Amino acid sequence: MFSFNNQLQDSQENPSRFKLDSFVKNNEQELAALFWGLLLEWQDRNDTLGIDLKPTPHFVACPREAIEKLNENVDRKLQEVLGIIDGNKNEVEVVILVIGDGQVKLINFKPQNPPPKCWEDSGENVDNLITLLEQRLGEIF
Repeated sequence: MFSFNNQLQDSQENPSRFKLDSFVKNNEQELAALFWGLLLEWQDRNDTLGIDLKPTPHFVACPREAIEKLNENVDRKLQEVLGIIDGNKNEVEVVILVIGDGQVKLINFKPQNPPPKCWEDSGENVDNLITLLEQRLGEIF
């Protein structure tokens, strides 16, 4: 059970989740731009954008096969995560898998502007966005 009003308690019980939620909120457009830029770069690869929090936060490509293998290794506890990844509408939503401290968190949001527009508006390339966002992640973790 959880409370919708108790952000302080949530931040004390799970500081990483609170930090990630805040990071996403503050970097929504840049994350959407990076998400779309990587999809264009990856083309036919079946990868999901990921953030590995250890040893320092950095972006990774999570191959579908690796997520499925992890799902099998944890008694199919990631089945819902796979369903959300499969059902994601990349043109309007962002999905990012976060890995850290023996936990997995799925970030799924619909940015104010669609990811293709965020990418176009950013005027950046993938490498610059990764550098910027990893720097910001490093400041909070």
